[in-house]
Amino acid sequence: MTELTISPRRRRDIIDALRRGTVPQQGLDVLAVGLARFESALDAELDGVADGSAGFKAVRGEYGSGKTFFARWLTERAKRANFATAEIQISETETPLHKLETVYRRVVENLATPTTSTGAMGDVVDGWFYFLDQDAGEGGTSASLELLDKRLSEVSKEAPAFAAVLRTYRLAQQSGDGAQAEGLLAWLSGQPHVSASVKRAAGVRGDLDHFGALGFLQGLLTVLRDSDYSGLVLVLDEVETLQRMRSDVREKSLNALRQLLDEIDGGRFPGLYLVLTGTPAFFDGQQGVQRLPPLAQRLQTDFQTDARFDNPRAVQIRLSGFTADSLIELGTRVRDIFAAGADNPERIHTVVDDAYVATLAKAVGGELGGRTGVAPRLFLKKLIADVLDRVELFEDFDPRRDYRLTVDPNELTDVERAAQVRGAGGAVGSVDDIDLEL
Repeated sequence: MTELTISPRRRRDIIDALRRGTVPQQGLDVLAVGLARFESALDAELDGVADGSAGFKAVRGEYGSGKTFFARWLTERAKRANFATAEIQISETETPLHKLETVYRRVVENLATPTTSTGAMGDVVDGWFYFLDQDAGEGGTSASLELLDKRLSEVSKEAPAFAAVLRTYRLAQQSGDGAQAEGLLAWLSGQPHVSASVKRAAGVRGDLDHFGALGFLQGLLTVLRDSDYSGLVLVLDEVETLQRMRSDVREKSLNALRQLLDEIDGGRFPGLYLVLTGTPAFFDGQQGVQRLPPLAQRLQTDFQTDARFDNPRAVQIRLSGFTADSLIELGTRVRDIFAAGADNPERIHTVVDDAYVATLAKAVGGELGGRTGVAPRLFLKKLIADVLDRVELFEDFDPRRDYRLTVDPNELTDVERAAQVRGAGGAVGSVDDIDLEL
């Protein structure tokens, strides 16, 4: 039996998310089975970024291998090191990678800090002005604005509007004009449709464009560092969607990604750690990275050697997905987390013992054609909603006797459904029908 010391709220958030079949937003360290091999290398890279450098990591894995889980685990780990974070899912309609102004807007919308879960831009900017006032001393507003110009001098070479809008934002705040301050912060965040009168007050016109977006990202990083944050961890998730876009859009997107990497290498973004997740087909196929040789060369990593010897310091790392053993380990951890908040934890551990967890894991994997690597989401959902909840709610419920595993295609993701179709077919009558070598 595992002793767990997580808070009741954290426990509830984890269990509720897994019951819904989604990745929890926090508390992922207790679920991070198989990720220990990456910890030292990632922590060292984050330490370097906190010291003023910049970094990049590409994460490859098949559908269902846990890339989104990995990204959230990493951002949670980064927050504990006082980083701000932003996680963005790339898509042709919502967040096209080739439109950097949209990417920047999504960064701000999803900006999180150790104390604010999302939409943290206002708190970050106001905190920055607090630090400016402290550093300016007795000079008042004029001294703070003079210091603002000095701190943003490098940014102003590329994006002078960033500093101009911040100056006007501060003055609007101090004069009590909340509406104007809110409008200026929206424009600074890349939001379209800000009123012309608000923009006139700051001496800017139009909306943020593709070319100004990188300058604004540079400005955001400066504000974060001056506010004593370690930097920004930015995750671009599901980049493999580029493969399904029109060829011209795909080419522009790959070029935008190459430009970001060039700027990181060139030292333009100190304090930025960029994480890119995608499938092996995206990194190795002709509809992905290989279409742009300079980008392919940047990301080239040896994966021909046994996976046991993968280098976690390499620019690209791979997630192998769950094995039968690691899936069982994950299930027992979740069982222990659930039991720690139950009225009768002994009953949970007795009825849903390690052997039963292993049986259920094998059965769910069997429903998905034996593809254990894509089974975790469904397995944990079944474990909690179909088994653990019932064991806690009904004193006479025994899953070995009363539970019949059923998998409806409507509850599956596309990847899980495809695995089920490729499987041997036929329903599993009972988890006890699975012959295990225990």
